[in-house]
Order: sequence, then C-alpha cells, then structure tokens
Amino acid sequence: MVSFLTRKLLYGLLVLAGVVVVVFFLFQGFGDPARLVLGQSGDSATISNIRRELALDQPRWKQFVLYLNDVSPVSVHTKEEIGRKQLKGWFIGGDTRVGIKLPYLRRSYQTKRNVGDVLMEALPGTMILALAAMLLATVLGILLGVLAAVKKGTWMDTGSLFASVLGISAPSFFMGIVLAYLFGFVWSHYTGLQMTGGLFTTDPFNGRELQVKNLVLPAITLGIRPLAIITQLTRSAMLDTLGQDYIRTAYAKGLSRKTVVFRHALRNALNPVVTAITGWFAELLAGAFFVEYIFGWKGIGKITVDALEKLDFPVVMGSVLVTAAFFIIVNILADLLYGVIDPRVRVG
Repeated sequence: MVSFLTRKLLYGLLVLAGVVVVVFFLFQGFGDPARLVLGQSGDSATISNIRRELALDQPRWKQFVLYLNDVSPVSVHTKEEIGRKQLKGWFIGGDTRVGIKLPYLRRSYQTKRNVGDVLMEALPGTMILALAAMLLATVLGILLGVLAAVKKGTWMDTGSLFASVLGISAPSFFMGIVLAYLFGFVWSHYTGLQMTGGLFTTDPFNGRELQVKNLVLPAITLGIRPLAIITQLTRSAMLDTLGQDYIRTAYAKGLSRKTVVFRHALRNALNPVVTAITGWFAELLAGAFFVEYIFGWKGIGKITVDALEKLDFPVVMGSVLVTAAFFIIVNILADLLYGVIDPRVRVG
C-alpha cells in the first residue's frame, strides 16, 4: 500500500510539473502583463517599474524558474519576498530562507488579490455543482443500466439506450442553453427556476439566503453526459456478469432475483462503472467552466472564463493547476476504491 501510494504520488508530481511547464509557456506573448496591471493610461516609467517588480525584464528561462519557485511547495525566498507575497509555511534561514509552503499562485492583474484566495472562495461552488451532477448521474445511471440489462430486448432497454445516445451526443453548452431557456425562462412560471443565479443570494432585508433551486438546472446539464455513459457501462457490465456461472448457481440456491442482481451481479459489475464515475467527476471540474458561465454559477469555471476575457493570466494559470491537482487526487482515490468494491483487485 505504501509503495503504491508513493508511486502514484510521484507520478502525480511529474504530471503537475508538466502542467506547470505547459501553463507557463502557453500564455507567453498574449499581451504585456505590466500594461494589463496599469491599464492603457500607465506611463512608461511606471510600466518599467511594474515589469521589474514582476521580473518581466528577466530572460524567459529565469522567469520560468521564478514561477516554478512560487508554485513549488519547497522553495527559496528572501525575507522581503515572504512578507510581500504573504507566503504561508515554515521557513528557516537568514535573509534568504528555505521552506515548505503552500503554493503561491501570484496575484490577479485585475483585482490585485492573491489568486489562491480567489480560487478557494470559488472552489466550494464548483465542488457542490460537480458533486450534485455526479450524484444525479451515478444514481440514475446505475438504476437505468441495471433495468436495461434485466429487461434486455424490451422497450425499457431500447428507450434507455436511445436516451443515453442522445445524452452522449449533446454538448453540455448546447444543453445548458436549451434548459436555461425552456425551464428558466419559457416555463419559469411553472418550474419556479431562473436562468441564472448562484447558490447564495443577498437580500437587503433578509441578508444572505440559500438558493438550492439555482443548482437544479446546472447540475442536470452537467450530469447528462456522465449519466449516459454510466447507463451504457452498467448495462454492458451487468449483461456480462449475469451470464456467469456463479449467477446461475445463486438462482439454483433459491435466492431471489433482487438479491442476485443487486448483491452479487451489480457489485462485481461496478469496476468499469467506478472508473467512469471517478474519471467523469474529475472531468466535471473542467466541464463546469462553460456550464457555470451559462447559468451565472459562481465557481472556478466562471471566474476562469471571466479572467480569460480580461487576460488575467495568473487566475487562469492557477485554475488550470488546481484542476490538474484534483484530477490526480481523484484518480488515486479511484484506484484505492477498486480494492474496496471488488476484493479480487489488490492494490500494490
């Protein structure tokens, strides 16, 4: 177990290192950050000072080393930098200190706030949306897949397959626009739903209020594609499992159909489904970008799209790194979960 986790963490660190390289060089040449910080009215002397403060007057390779030093949990900083950047961690040394810290994602060009703080404020919204969408997709997908397998060849089987094909084919941004228009505008009088809105609203009289109904449409939109995938995978895995000898033995022992299907067949058919669930959950964090933007849902996705419009590269780069880190964490948890669901799988 320890060697497995060590190996996975090492692979994850290598992946993150690759993401840092790609993210840094991807946004080179898309405008002058000093000009973005000051706006078009900044004079040449002030812009020169900003460029020196952001190390933009240094060679490209040195800028990359400085960026890597900022985002790395183990880094070297001067005492002045630790205070100016408000780094959080443990440092030892004199004027130049070595320490272990939280990754420093720099500051937003537009708001001048720490990017890490901006993303952490938005992360709960994205996590809630992704969890709600994945819960919807998992529960309905497994139930529909089991139903389609048990009722193979009937209209239930055909209907679930047809619906899943439609779900896979429809892009999330298109379904988001359709659902927002129909249920949040045309039929809003009956549904009580709105086209846009976050999890909380601020009322001048009642203060901050929870608006769970605003979660409905974006969660459905985000969950449609994984729902379709999980339905097909569950059906396929169940059909394969139901044809095994031990299933026929279970029936011969007099076990009820419900017991055989859910306690024996489904548990052994869940491995490919778990792969899809964990993979899609990580992907939903990225797929939520446009869904959040369409529905005005406050999360990392909406903040990132807004930052792209304003060329606020530190926010965009930080969100990509945070999303990549979640991909790695979810994949490690998925590998550990396999051994719990199916004892035949051994981690190591």
